[in-house]
Amino acid sequence: MTTPAICRPPPAASSPRSDLPSTHRLACRHGIADRPHVAWEGLVAGSLASVLSALALAWAGSRQTRSAATPLNAVSQWRWGDRALREHRASGRYTALGYAIHHGASVFWGCVHAAALRRHPQAHRLHLATAGAAATSVLACFVDFRCTPERFTPGFQHHLSRNALAGTYAAFGVGLALGAWALR
Repeated sequence: MTTPAICRPPPAASSPRSDLPSTHRLACRHGIADRPHVAWEGLVAGSLASVLSALALAWAGSRQTRSAATPLNAVSQWRWGDRALREHRASGRYTALGYAIHHGASVFWGCVHAAALRRHPQAHRLHLATAGAAATSVLACFVDFRCTPERFTPGFQHHLSRNALAGTYAAFGVGLALGAWALR
C-alpha cells in the first residue's frame, strides 16, 4: 500500500519550517489524513450495500408478505412507531423514510468497514475485503438485534423469516465487499 500524498512530508527545501514533517507524521500516525478516504469508501461501499440489501428486503417482502415495501416501511418505526409495522403499501411517509434510515445506517457500517480495512496492508485483496465485509455484516446484525432498543431495531424482523434476514445481511456484506474492492 502506498502512502497517501498528504502523508508524505514536503521536501526540505520547500519549507523553511522544520516542524512541518513532524506535523505530517503526527497526522498520519493518528489516521487524520486517511479520514476523507475512509469517508468516501464508507459512502461508496455503504451505498452499494444499502441498495443490495434493500433489493433483498424487497424480494423477501414480496415473497413472505406479498408486499415489497413492507420490510422497508418497518424501518421507519424509528419515527412512526408501530404504525410503520402495519403499513404494507409503498409511500413517501413510510417507505422513503425507511429507506433513508436504512441507507444512513448502511453508510455508517460502510465507514466502520473502511476504517478497519485501512489498517491492514493487504486490504486491496478481494478475499480480505470479503472477510472484512462478512465480519462487519455479522457485527451489524448483532448490534441491530442484540444491542439496540426495540424501537430502534430495523423492524423488518417482524415480517421476515430468519433465512430472509440472513440473506439480507449476506447481500449487505456483498455490497460492502464489492464497494471496498472497487475503490482499491
